[in-house]
Amino acid sequence: MIIVGHRGARNLWPENSLSGFRELAALGVEAVEFDVHETRDGTAVVIHDPLMDRTTEGSGAIRDLPAAQVLATPLRAGQGERGGPAGECVPSLDDVLALFRPTGMELHVEIKTNAAGELPPGAIARLVKKLHGAGVADRSILTCFVPEVLEQVLQEWPQGRVLASLDHRSAEMLGGITKALARYAAIPGCIVAVQKTLLAATWDACSNALGSERLGAWVLNEPDEIAQWIGMPIRQITTDRPDLALAARRKA
Repeated sequence: MIIVGHRGARNLWPENSLSGFRELAALGVEAVEFDVHETRDGTAVVIHDPLMDRTTEGSGAIRDLPAAQVLATPLRAGQGERGGPAGECVPSLDDVLALFRPTGMELHVEIKTNAAGELPPGAIARLVKKLHGAGVADRSILTCFVPEVLEQVLQEWPQGRVLASLDHRSAEMLGGITKALARYAAIPGCIVAVQKTLLAATWDACSNALGSERLGAWVLNEPDEIAQWIGMPIRQITTDRPDLALAARRKA
């Protein structure tokens, strides 16, 4: 059972922050999940939303802003129970990969579309090149909600690994859970991380379609639900509280 720190560990430290990533690495979990957007000038930055407004002191669409401005924007104060250093800014993908390179952790890199729901031309090729250049490609998994994006990843990088995120909304957009599972099962080696309530409601269908090695649960944050899923035959759990997940796994 692999424990994946969601956006680092956003309930403990500021999400997608270098300080949160350092703290997560020190905890000893196996994997981290983080999100990548490109700026106007094609620089990859690590932030979840297509807009700056929620998690930073800035505003506007990342795709419309130059990298220098995005990377100089402080993260919004008060994120996470334990907080982070004052003045910490949005990190570049280069800095995040450099931080995780010596850890040996599995990297779940989520490919995010821009505010218009589009992926900049060439973004996948640039991301794959970054992973190889940083020496972390062999332990990276590229993730997305959009099956076509995952198929593009494998066209660009046939040896790569991919993961689909699946929740009620994306299942509905793909024609229901049965069609969604069949769609992702057809993508070679694709892991599917299913939102916890959807997975609980469709457990038999999910486990039959994917098997334990291609199935995960997200996002588990409460002690009782973490304890429940830690004992299930799935590959991984994704959590904003990896400290609780580690404690639960030790007790299991």
